[in-house]
This record gives sequence, structure tokens and C-alpha cells, in this order.
Amino acid sequence: MKRILIASVLASATAAVMAQSFTDQARVRSAEPMTENISVPRQECTSHWVQEPVRRGSDRRHERNYAPAIIGGLAGGVIGHQFGGGAGKDAATALGVVLGAMAGDQHEERFRRLEDDGRGAEVAHRQVQQCRTVYDQQARLTGYRVAYEYRGQTYTTVTRQHPGERLLVRVSVDPIEQ
Repeated sequence: MKRILIASVLASATAAVMAQSFTDQARVRSAEPMTENISVPRQECTSHWVQEPVRRGSDRRHERNYAPAIIGGLAGGVIGHQFGGGAGKDAATALGVVLGAMAGDQHEERFRRLEDDGRGAEVAHRQVQQCRTVYDQQARLTGYRVAYEYRGQTYTTVTRQHPGERLLVRVSVDPIEQ
């Protein structure tokens, strides 16, 4: 019994509330766009040309070439072997090997210095690009501040879209108890 009574009271209250609310149209007086400033990142790049020495294979300054010293030692040994006799011949051969190896090594060192000084070294040009992030300020539309008139009264609200000439409003009537 109680359940039926509570259900009927709620049903009549709901019907009364629904009967006291309706929609109508109000006249729009103004609609001003509302914006906010936002930072939008973008890449800004510049490029310039640089010169670089061309390296063939690996870096030759750190690479030791023993071939000239070996060839010089062999040639010096052959030449030194032509002089003297007996034990003197062996000493002349050994001295020829040492002097020939030193001469071959000095020749290689002079060649390496000439190459390092840039005489005969090639230069390559390449383009280098540098980029940085810059921020542009842009205005973004967030909505409209709308002033509207309904039954002689002026009201304001914020809408997401432009309302046009008319704005749909919900009107509700509530009694005031004294």
C-alpha cells in the first residue's frame, strides 16, 4: 500500500514539473566572438656551406707506412755490401741497411707533411642545416558571448556556435512560497 502511494506521489510531482517547463525563442541582440591566444610551435631552419678536407680511407697522420724504410734498408744493404772485404764487408752492409732505412723513413715523413700542409689535399663542400623551434601566437575561437532579450528582460550567456537571430531558451515557472 505504501509503495503504491509513494509511486503515485512521485508520478504526479514529475508531471507537475514537466508541465511547468517549456521552450521558447528569444531575440539575439549581440554575439561577440571570444578568443584565446595559443602558442603554436614550428621549425625554422637555416643552411650554410662549409669546407672540409677530404680524407681518403683512414686518417694517414696516425697510420705508419713501413714500406719506404724497408725498401731503403734493402737498397742500402745492397750498396753497402759492395764495399769492404771480410768483416768490413759485413759492417758496411749493416751500415748501409741502417742508413737506407733512415733515408726511406725521412722520405715518407716529408711526403706525409706535404699532404698534411694541404698541398695536394682535396677540399669538399657540404651543406649544413641548423633548425630551431619557434612559437607563433594564434587566436583561437572558443565561443560567443551572446546578449539576448526575452519578454523585455536582457540576459547573457556563452555559446559554442553563433546563435543566429534567435536563441532557443528553456522557460520554467516555479511558484514562490510566502
